[in-house]
This record gives sequence, structure tokens and C-alpha cells, in this order.
Amino acid sequence: MNLTYGIKDKPKFGQLIVFALQQLLAILAATIAVPSIVGNGMSQSAALFGAGVGTIVYLLFTKFRSPVFLGSSFAFLGSMFAAFGGAVSAEAGYAGILVGAIFAGLVYVVIAIVVKVAGVKWIDRLMPAVVIGPTVAIIGLSLAGNAISDLQAGKVLLEDGTSAANPYICVLVGLITLFVVMITSVYGKKMSKLIPFIIGIVAGYIVAAIFTVVGIKTGDTSLQIINFAAFKGMTVFAVPEFTFLKAYKGLKLVNYATIAVAYVPVAFVVFAEHIADHKNLSSIIGTDLLEDPGLHRTLLGDGVGSMAGAFFGGCPNTTYGESIGCVAITGNASVVTILATSIIAIVISFFGPFVTFLASIPNCVMGGVCIALYGFIAVSGLKMVQKVDLGENNNLFVVAVILICGIGGFSLTFGKVTLTEIACALILGIITNLVLNGKKKAEA
Repeated sequence: MNLTYGIKDKPKFGQLIVFALQQLLAILAATIAVPSIVGNGMSQSAALFGAGVGTIVYLLFTKFRSPVFLGSSFAFLGSMFAAFGGAVSAEAGYAGILVGAIFAGLVYVVIAIVVKVAGVKWIDRLMPAVVIGPTVAIIGLSLAGNAISDLQAGKVLLEDGTSAANPYICVLVGLITLFVVMITSVYGKKMSKLIPFIIGIVAGYIVAAIFTVVGIKTGDTSLQIINFAAFKGMTVFAVPEFTFLKAYKGLKLVNYATIAVAYVPVAFVVFAEHIADHKNLSSIIGTDLLEDPGLHRTLLGDGVGSMAGAFFGGCPNTTYGESIGCVAITGNASVVTILATSIIAIVISFFGPFVTFLASIPNCVMGGVCIALYGFIAVSGLKMVQKVDLGENNNLFVVAVILICGIGGFSLTFGKVTLTEIACALILGIITNLVLNGKKKAEA
């Protein structure tokens, strides 16, 4: 695709800050959602700080050639629950998630060494376009349910934990956000065309705020979408509750074998998603990242960056599809933008008002944004499939297996380890491709 800003391009300072804020908005909801889901006192601001640090580490290892942000990984949710669930104390739980992130990162380091020695040609043979294309599409499609559920929910909750806002009003706000994003991206001029998400989110937030104010004035909770109560009692400046500060007392209490079993297998699963993400990003920016800077470097950046991020925020990090989608839609592949996003994430994690404002953005607004983001990820994968001859049954079956298993939600759980639908679809796709292509070669 035609990029407005290439990898090495440096936007003007004012534009750079705006572009970085847009990237931050794209990844924020998911990054702070992980510590919220895990609970146990995990800090959202610390997770944001850790994501910023982890991304900077990734950029250093990849020699500033891969424009993607690293955020909290959902793949390790089960592992983090296991670390806290089997802990004898809160300190041991925090020590467990810290040690687990180190185990997961070391898996990446080991694989990186293997790749450095063996090269990446085997990756291309194992995962050609017929495999990786539908897998990338599944990454986007598997998130579709999250986008739609967010589209129908606000931030104000009832006693049972459900959204107080009328879902139809939430859908209206989300669709307004989506259409502002799309219209700005297609018809916008110059700068506005490069920041459709910021414009869309601001528009959606304003509409949601109007409904909320009316709801507060009339006492109608069905109109209350934004939780303004979150701003009460917040501190202007506060140091995030870093994980290492809570973990050091519990290191002697950690069951290392249990933590290894909970984290290491998941790291191998996320490795497959790492390749899919970088193949997708490569197709967007027109540079094969597995060759330049090299898969070994992206793996080291992801692994060591994940360890660094977890040291501060507790959450292992991973490359974010939302970030890749933002690059695809805006045509801004500037690595400097990603670096600026990382620095802003670190800085604002200390400022309560800004973190609270970002966290107060209604689910329905982000749902509207994510329809575009996740859709672009899916379409990027389908574009890869365009290069494949689907008139050949061996290719048709590979794509069919991946799409149906992925969309159907086929996953497997072995004890505390879960193979996600993406991992299962990819593994079955690889096996199907090897079997069918092997037969074709034998007959030739």
C-alpha cells in the first residue's frame, strides 16, 4: 500500500504528538483491560508504563525498523490467574507473574537463537501465504465479538455489573464514531486524513457526554454512558504501583515448576501469533520484517520487551493488532511515531486525570473504532490470500480448515494451558498444508 509516512520518516513535532496519541488511543483499552480482568490489585497505570517500556525495548532490538506497539497480552490471562490462584500470599502471586513473564520471554530468546542459526526459510515453507493469510484474517475476525459487545455497552454499570445505558443508544454512539472515522479517513484532507481515530473518538465522546448529562439531569440511567464518577477523588500525580515493588518479598515462596508449566506452553502459542502479526505488518509496509531486521530480532524484542514490561506492569506484552490496524488505515508507518507513543504512555501513567480520562472513554465508542481496526486486520489477511490459487483443491482445503476452525472458535485446553482458536487454526492449517502439498509434490 502507499504509505504517507515510511518507516524512517519523521513527522513534524506537533503532528508527531497527535499521531502518537492516536496510536495510544488505539491500544489503550486492551492494554489496561488485562490488569482489570486479572484483578488482585494490579495497576492499570503500571501496565501502561510497562507497555511503553516494553515497546522501547522492542524498537531497540529491531533497530527501529518495525512500527508496532507492544501491549498487555490476553493470551497469558490463564497463566496469570494460575500464578495468583496457586500463590500462598499476595507477594507470592506478584512474584509468580513476574517469574512467569521471564520464563515466557526466555522461550522467545531460545527460539530467536534457533532462528539465527537455522534462518527463516523454514518459516516460509511451514507457513506460506496460503497458511498465514487466513490466519491473519482470523486474528481480526476472532476479535469481532469483542468489538460488537463493546458497541452495545457504556461505562456506567448497574449493581449486577452490566451496562446501565440503553444498548440501542450505545450502538448509535458507536456507529457515529465508526462513520466519523470512515468518512474522515476517506474524505479527509491532509492532517485530518491521518488522524481519523482521534477525530472519531472525540466525536463519539462528545455525543456520549451529551446523552450522559441529559441522563444525570433527568435521573434516567439508560442515557448515562460515561462514568464521570471515576474523576472524583483522583490524584493529579501518583507513582504507579509497579509489580517488582510488590514481588520481591515473595520470590522465595514461588513454585517455579508450576509457574513454568503455566507460562512456557503459552509462549510457544504466542510465537505463532508473533509470526502472523509480523507477516501482516510486512505486507502493509512493503518490507519483509522476517528478513530485515530479521525474525530473530523481532523475537528478541518481543521476548525481552515482554519481560521488561512485566517487571513494571506485571503483564507480558505482545505486538498489538490494533497498532498494526492503525498503521494500515492511516498509512503512517513511522517508527518515530511508535517511539513517541511509548514515551507518552510512560509519562501519562503518572498523571491521574489523563489516565482517568482515557479509561473513561465509553466501550461503545471504542467498539465503533475497533470495528474498523479489527476489520482492517481481517482484510489484510484476505489480501494475502489473493496471491493464492484457490482453484487448486490443496490450497482451498487449507484456507477452509483455518477459517472454519478459527471462526468456529475451536480451542483446546490441557490443564492450565489453553490453545486459542488462532493457535489451533494455525496448527491445523500447517498440518493440512504439509499433507496436501506433500501429496501434490509426490505425484509430480
